[in-house]
Amino acid sequence: MIPEVDTVKGFQDYLPPISAKRAQIKRIVERVYRLYGFQPIETPVIEYDELMRPDALAGEQEDEAISDRFRLKDRAGRNLGLRYEFTFQLARILKLNPTIKLPFKRYQIGEQFRDEPIRLGRTRQFTQCDIDIIGDSSVQADAECIAVVMQIFKELGIKATVTINNRKLIEGIVESCELLNKKQVFREIDKLDKIGEDLVKMNLKKYGDANQVVTLFKLMEKDISFFEKNKFEGATEVKALMQATKMQGIEVVFRPSLMRGFSYYTGNVFEIVIEETKTALCGGGRYDKTVGKYLNREIPAVGISFSIEALMGLCEEQLTALAVPPPALVQLISIQQEKATQTLAQKVRKEGIGVSILSDKPGKCLEYASAYNIPYAIFIGEDELKKKKFKLRNLQTGNEQELTEKQLIVYLKKLVD
Repeated sequence: MIPEVDTVKGFQDYLPPISAKRAQIKRIVERVYRLYGFQPIETPVIEYDELMRPDALAGEQEDEAISDRFRLKDRAGRNLGLRYEFTFQLARILKLNPTIKLPFKRYQIGEQFRDEPIRLGRTRQFTQCDIDIIGDSSVQADAECIAVVMQIFKELGIKATVTINNRKLIEGIVESCELLNKKQVFREIDKLDKIGEDLVKMNLKKYGDANQVVTLFKLMEKDISFFEKNKFEGATEVKALMQATKMQGIEVVFRPSLMRGFSYYTGNVFEIVIEETKTALCGGGRYDKTVGKYLNREIPAVGISFSIEALMGLCEEQLTALAVPPPALVQLISIQQEKATQTLAQKVRKEGIGVSILSDKPGKCLEYASAYNIPYAIFIGEDELKKKKFKLRNLQTGNEQELTEKQLIVYLKKLVD
């Protein structure tokens, strides 16, 4: 029986030009990460399932991402799973590498897997771009994580706004209203953007009377100075983050209802949203009780992450202006001169210039170059070799010029410098 030829639901192939745009986004992301002093790490996509279960992860019992993990077994019957995020792996890394110098600024760009419902910007395999600062409890570390991502979005042409809150602060707000079942109240508040204020208020009446619910929403309309004045825990951390981001040239919006999905956050939390739609593109925060759990000590940590799929799905219009380099700068067209073409290609590539070679009718070769946006073509035939000059054609303008091999390389080098 012939198997169905299709991709698995929630998984996707990426072909040019989409694959080229994804690769360019990754290059920009990695370059900015390095500008801020973050170092790359790589981790396995498969981990022991015991390390990913809720009872093994401090404070994460309410995290849907854990229940959505893919589970599997190897030949020996060991319980394994595909990684659903990077953060839990940091705890294992610190346990196995206790001599890592702190603070440790790491970045990782890689695949993650979640068996969850798919929608625009969300697939079951996705490429996560993640940074974390381990061992630095200062609010400057929180602000730096935000600044890194905002620079990336600026370079990608995405207009975004930073919203912030603090987990201790929202806990204090809920406790002051004396609502029952605090964790369930958090879940309802987290639905505000999805189902609206009226439905959330109705749902919250399961945990308190109408006056308590009204008080909660009135509190969530207050600015940070109110919470500072009334000595709510976490308020000073929010104010300090606002000041630290301002020094980075970034204005943030305080939003007391911001929850963030992961329950392991312990302090400031933040989301970066698209200005036009207010859709969250990116999120993160401080999680000081997670990465040191196998060392039996608390290690401060803060991080932020986003996926390539979310950017491509939610910011398609904004990313249209993103410049994507062609697969090669030059198309070499061999007119029955394969050896000479290969020799020239090697010399040009030595100078760091991308070259593609085709041996076919010139018209077909030019069609190929046009299809892949290769901007220049060089013709190599018997006449060119006799004259020791090559015809270089600008495929955007149609202009041509004859250049010696040396002139040709000098000209091309100027294009890539």
